[in-house]
Amino acid sequence: MNRDATVTGAERLLLVLTALAGHGKAMSVKDMLAVTGLAQSTLYRQVALLKRWGFVTEDAGYYAPGPISLQLAVGFDINSLLVESSRDGMTQLSRTTQESVGLVVAVNDQVICLEMVDSTHSLRCSFEKGRAVPLKAGASAKSLLAFMPDKTRTETLDRQFTGDPQGRIALEAELDRIRSRGYAVSDSEVDPGVWGVSVPIFRRAARGAGASASITLMAPSSRAAGREQQLADWTVRTAQAISARLQAESFQRNAA
Repeated sequence: MNRDATVTGAERLLLVLTALAGHGKAMSVKDMLAVTGLAQSTLYRQVALLKRWGFVTEDAGYYAPGPISLQLAVGFDINSLLVESSRDGMTQLSRTTQESVGLVVAVNDQVICLEMVDSTHSLRCSFEKGRAVPLKAGASAKSLLAFMPDKTRTETLDRQFTGDPQGRIALEAELDRIRSRGYAVSDSEVDPGVWGVSVPIFRRAARGAGASASITLMAPSSRAAGREQQLADWTVRTAQAISARLQAESFQRNAA
């Protein structure tokens, strides 16, 4: 699909940057054309501009994020209040359960991992920091969808389920159950043999505010068997503690 007629010049630049950020390795022009949907001449113009500003680097015809992109990443790590407020709780949850714990957010119809604390087991599940997967399947995606503001969730599902009304109906029913229970659980929906539980965290206590992110605990299905409720309970308590900390910090900043 050619997107040149449907996106602005600034959006074309962002399409290229988003493609490079989510690919996980250097991309050829053919790769970028397939992901962005831009015309080749348009793509070359965007890449040339991004190279000039240091956001993209090239090696033998393959393109990757450049040094300015690294500066952005370092700045995010230093200044992200969400990550900083969540890290201690995530670390304690990982130590208690001996499993991997991630902090995930929803961006552009994707689940993106902002922070990860890995299990010490040799056999472990790791949703790498920076990894993105579609906002559709798995505990992380369903937790984020279930606790979105209603309007945002409806718009997201409109995009995700074009031509699949039955799939949407089934997911909406599951999201209702997740909201009632307070957390999402999945097994092998994204990665085979991986069980996960995901619980929302909230910066604001106001009803309808929506979740800011979710804490996801993941483990090999074989090791989670028989421990599912205990792991879910620990993750719920951790998410609640992080939410309380975020809300207290927000109150203090607003009062200052």
